[in-house]
Amino acid sequence: MLQREPFNESAWRRERGDPSLSDVYRSIKVAAAGTPWRRAAAFVGPGYLVAVGYMDPGNWATSLAGGSKFGYTLLVVALVSNIIAIVLQSLCARLAIASGRDLAQACRDAFPRPVAFALWLLAELAIIATDIAEVIGTAIGLNLLFGIPLEIGVIITALDVFLILYLQTLGFRYIEALIMTLLGVIAVCFGIQIALANPDWAAVIKGFAPTTEIVTNPEMLYIALGILGATVMPHNLYLHSGLVQTRAYGNSIEEKRSALKYATIDSTVALMFALLINASILILAAATFNAGGRTEIAELGEAHSLLAPLLGLSFAPKLFAIALLCCGINSTVTATLAGQIVMEGFLNIRLPGWLRRLITRMIAIIPAAGVTIWYGDSGTAQLLILSQVVLSLQLSFAVIPLVMFTASKAKMGELVTPAWLIAIASVMAVVIVVLNLKLLFDFFTG
Repeated sequence: MLQREPFNESAWRRERGDPSLSDVYRSIKVAAAGTPWRRAAAFVGPGYLVAVGYMDPGNWATSLAGGSKFGYTLLVVALVSNIIAIVLQSLCARLAIASGRDLAQACRDAFPRPVAFALWLLAELAIIATDIAEVIGTAIGLNLLFGIPLEIGVIITALDVFLILYLQTLGFRYIEALIMTLLGVIAVCFGIQIALANPDWAAVIKGFAPTTEIVTNPEMLYIALGILGATVMPHNLYLHSGLVQTRAYGNSIEEKRSALKYATIDSTVALMFALLINASILILAAATFNAGGRTEIAELGEAHSLLAPLLGLSFAPKLFAIALLCCGINSTVTATLAGQIVMEGFLNIRLPGWLRRLITRMIAIIPAAGVTIWYGDSGTAQLLILSQVVLSLQLSFAVIPLVMFTASKAKMGELVTPAWLIAIASVMAVVIVVLNLKLLFDFFTG
């Protein structure tokens, strides 16, 4: 007989409100019986929406800049970022399944209102920074493939909210299917480009080894933090803790333990796949631009135009543009969902689902589009890298509450995080804070 867990709501300042993404909450059935493979299949999806953060256009800019300037050296940053992401996303799943709250709701219910409000503003800033990268990437992809001006591409990008509304009328699985299909296209495009670039595989392996130069070289640290901000993104922590709750996994301790296991497998496998894509961007830049003496490549358009002469094939730039457009579409979809989770979770607003999604999208997309149009084509690379560093600076304000909540026996009950895992996550949080303080020190001291 399944044991019911007495949940300790008194550990929170406020009661749980309505769930975020309420129109798809617990909408995907999980078989109570059957083979482990069948149960695992029900949880496949959220991890891949989170993995999109590894392949967003902001990550392209930082990886292009890092690969072209420093060769394969910063591959270790991609690896470390991936390990950090795996740990943190597992904590997101644990928080959601144990407490029934996403990270935004947990912050709202655990902290005094002024603190929660400040965290909401920081989360919105992070999503705006995320949207800047997605808007630029999608607009540039449309320009490279179809010649659509950047300003028109920005407007088209904002229409992704209607795509989400349509797909959700069919079922949330259709959104997950779209994301996974586009990820497959991206993988094929990069696989072909890497084969054409023929990188130095011995140097690639060496690039995954750590070096102190990353910390001592301010320019390298700046790009390394950009890569960290582009991969371990704050909005992903809110996103994952909300998406996990689309599964109807039950309320008993055994059912929750099973859900946590399969949700963690889903996110871990998806993030390992994302590491391959993320690393391939940097490897491509190192093998083509750095090896060819082009050490200042960061503009997506410039990289696109140089691939044909460097790889010797006319269709190589098309593969780059197709992958970039797929990345942009994926990223805007997941950023829209994250924006809705953040606003609903922190503010507990009660509006029709379509109106909530439209409002949360406009809050992020309007400033992102304005900044993008203001900077224009010439400033996209600097804007992309800056947006990723902003994300890295915001990361601590999402990571520290996440670690605090999941370490609390009162809040998590039987699913409290093991002490060894909390120790690892705490070290990761400290490293993130210290690196960001070092970045600020270098910035202000020149």
